[in-house]
Amino acid sequence: MKNEYTRHTLSVLVENSSGVLSQVSRLFSRKGYNIESLAVGTTDDPNESRITIEVMGDSAMMEQLMNQLRKLFPVHSVQELLPERSIRRELVMFKVKAETSDVRNEVIQIANIFRSSIIDVSVKSLTLALIGDESKASAMQDLLESFGILELVRTGMVALERGAYTISDESKENTEFNLGKSTL
Repeated sequence: MKNEYTRHTLSVLVENSSGVLSQVSRLFSRKGYNIESLAVGTTDDPNESRITIEVMGDSAMMEQLMNQLRKLFPVHSVQELLPERSIRRELVMFKVKAETSDVRNEVIQIANIFRSSIIDVSVKSLTLALIGDESKASAMQDLLESFGILELVRTGMVALERGAYTISDESKENTEFNLGKSTL
C-alpha cells in the first residue's frame, strides 16, 4: 500500500536566538524533506520565536519529524495544526501593470472583490496586498495575470490554533504523552 502525501502544518515554538532556524531547517534537509512554506517571527515573549512550517508527507513522516524537532535543544514545543482546529493565512503582494485609468479601475475592482489593499500606486502600476489562503491567492492571481503581473511575493503561511488550543509547554507534554501512549 502506497503512503498518501498531504500538506501538514507544523507550529514550532523555539528560543529566539541566532542559528535556531538553521538548525531546524537542517533537520528537514538531512531527512530529505522539502519545506513547502516557512514563516518565522517573535511571539509575545521576545525570548521566543514561532516557526510555521508546511511540508508534504504522510502521518508516519510527520510523527518522525515532530519527534526529531522535540529533541532539538532550542525547541520549546512542537504542534501539528490540524485544518479543523487552526486558521492559516498568507500575505501575497502583487505588482500589476496599470498604464491607463481604465485598467487601474478594473484592477481596483478586483482588489475590492478580494478585500485586498492597494498599497502603492504609480503611473504605470498598482501594488496590491492580499491576506488569505492558497485558493484566494490563486484566484486573484488568475484574474490579475491578464493585466500583466510585474512582480509577486508571498510571505509563506502562518497559522494559529482556533479557540482554546495553544502551543505551550503544557500542550507539548500532553502531546508527547498521548503520542507515547497511542503507539504502545
